[in-house]
Amino acid sequence: MLVDKIHLFSSEDSKVNSNKRKNPFTTENDKKSTQINKKLLAPNVQNNELKMTTPGEGKKGADYNPAKKNYHPINDAFWGFSEKVPYLAICRTFELIENESSRLKIIDILSNFFRSVIVLSKNELISCIYLCLNQLAPAYEGVELGIAETYLMKAVAQSTGRELSKIKHDVQKEGDLGIVAEKSRTNQKMMFQPSALTIDGVFSKLKSIASLSGQSSMNKKVDMIQMMFVACRHSEARFLIRSLAGKLRIGLAEQSVLQALAQACAMTSPNVQKYSNENLNQLSNLNEVTAKSKIEELSLLIKETYCRCPNYDKLIPIILSDGVHALEEKCKMTPGVPLKPMLAMPTKGVFEIFERFEGHDFTCEWKYDGERAQIHIDDSGKVFIYSRNSENNTSKYPDIISRINKVKHSVVKSCILDCEVVAWDKKTQNILPFQVLTTRKRKDVIEADIQIEVCVYMFDILYLNGKSLIKEPFLERRRLLYENFIEVEGEWKFATKLDSNDIEVVQLFLDEAVKGNCEGLMVKTLKNQATYEIAKRSKNWLKLKKDYLSNIGDSLDLVVIGGYIGKGKRTGTYGGFLLACYDNENEEFQTVCKIGTGFSDEDLINHSNLLKQHIINEPKHYFRFDMNHKPDDWFEPVQVWEIKCADLSISPVYKAALGIVDSEKGISLRFPRYIRVREDKSIEDSTTAQQIADMYYNQDQIKNQEQSMKIIEEDFY
Repeated sequence: MLVDKIHLFSSEDSKVNSNKRKNPFTTENDKKSTQINKKLLAPNVQNNELKMTTPGEGKKGADYNPAKKNYHPINDAFWGFSEKVPYLAICRTFELIENESSRLKIIDILSNFFRSVIVLSKNELISCIYLCLNQLAPAYEGVELGIAETYLMKAVAQSTGRELSKIKHDVQKEGDLGIVAEKSRTNQKMMFQPSALTIDGVFSKLKSIASLSGQSSMNKKVDMIQMMFVACRHSEARFLIRSLAGKLRIGLAEQSVLQALAQACAMTSPNVQKYSNENLNQLSNLNEVTAKSKIEELSLLIKETYCRCPNYDKLIPIILSDGVHALEEKCKMTPGVPLKPMLAMPTKGVFEIFERFEGHDFTCEWKYDGERAQIHIDDSGKVFIYSRNSENNTSKYPDIISRINKVKHSVVKSCILDCEVVAWDKKTQNILPFQVLTTRKRKDVIEADIQIEVCVYMFDILYLNGKSLIKEPFLERRRLLYENFIEVEGEWKFATKLDSNDIEVVQLFLDEAVKGNCEGLMVKTLKNQATYEIAKRSKNWLKLKKDYLSNIGDSLDLVVIGGYIGKGKRTGTYGGFLLACYDNENEEFQTVCKIGTGFSDEDLINHSNLLKQHIINEPKHYFRFDMNHKPDDWFEPVQVWEIKCADLSISPVYKAALGIVDSEKGISLRFPRYIRVREDKSIEDSTTAQQIADMYYNQDQIKNQEQSMKIIEEDFY
């Protein structure tokens, strides 16, 4: 039965036929005819013209090397023009990336693979990008694939004929089901080899698996996984199983994927009909400075577009048909597609605000202790609600949706609002702590069952009736917000604001915000330098929290990468954890402190149970740590924690901001204390190395040593 299923899965239109069985009835004339036809399958460049020849003649897929110096997108590929891209091609690319620690080399490897796809099989570029990101659709659509490891082990065992107990034993030993799957598949003997997997076929099957639901869905998923698994060659089994589990484990961040796409487009024009030596590598005749400038120009265009429209299904077709420069005109902000929000820089006091905004008109708003909500209404009246991390929260807030017509004027046909949702006490008409909001159900909420009421505080409008407002100054955006929306007591309100340049008045306003159960103040420029800066942590928005006034200026959001076995009362759980910040320049996690305080007994049990599921045998190549100070267990970086501390100091042990403040030492936290899990943040959204360096310089004791803080704008691109 399984053999029949394999035949059904194997793409008949795939021309990837390595290890294909010989036909005993093939004649010499048939062989010659086949050889002639093969030469028509793929393009090559001769005398500056595109000729049809066999690509990578004699090259086996297992030898494919996009890391090769002077890589040729046609000759160094092992598939032909208009052929399906072999799944092995992207898996070989992943192999090379997994073993490479240099971000620049990783980008080179991936861009070379993208160049071959652009030239030979451009319609599959979208699938390739999603597979690189381990996504099946835009992140905001919430399409999740992660199959429980138990079912994946079952699929591997059934496909290879191995006992499930042996698979489990090997996984405990290796710490990686992908590696175990690859070894199991390599040792498997088969009567015949199914047709090779293609990227198009695998991506389609993964989407089908993700869409299955219902009582018998898991058995169907396992069957589909088996059909793909038995066709795997070389490292395909490793990355197929990892993709199904939801973790590629190669350290490939979205930033690198976007940069690699930009570099590929700079080198090899994506929107040409006929390739020549010139447009296969347009940078070959440019000097290094000019070439780098061109790559950065395209990179900025792609990343800016992605920030306002994070949907590769929209971006990539435009790039392929009209080129990167067409993105600005053809890929605009659209209700229903979330933007990456503008973020604020931390400050330590009212005096610092006046120093920063000297000569500028500014406004102060209460900073609410809730959840960021980007609320969209499209032309049909449909409402979407997104978190700061672009997670679709629409089903979480049916009460907000049912009330929205009460707050907008009839002239509003479409809009995008930037808001904060807080837990609300209807009896006292007061804001409740953020912890109360976290107890609310996260998905598929039924309005009649709601026990935690919410109030929406509106503070910005980014889009109105078909027009983007992000280039308008905040004063104008605020005017439009007030003109087109009204307050509804206890349900919808405008952020409480104050326009004043009197330092004493601002200080009193901060005190009022704290009494009103708020975190502090948001301070924003009104006229000059007052546009909405998508995805940027901008110095034109400042935040002043009540907690900032007595310590370093901000809490930190750090990633857990290691655990220390508990002793005494903490026996049976982890007693401490190793935390890291994220260096977005080098795309690595740098250790910043060991933490063991601020946890309740329940916290330790919950964290230990979760993190034990993510133990890895050895640290990732993108972890920067001291070899003499290793934790008992290393973890996959999967969770972000909010941390407070007394201050920051130079450390010979920890590696945060290494090379920024000191050439040989990093920065560590003194007396760190756990606050909470930041479920609204991905690991790439954690506090960066540069932010930690800025916090270090911003300490009074460092300022007194005549060190100057260098504030730089942190953004997505």
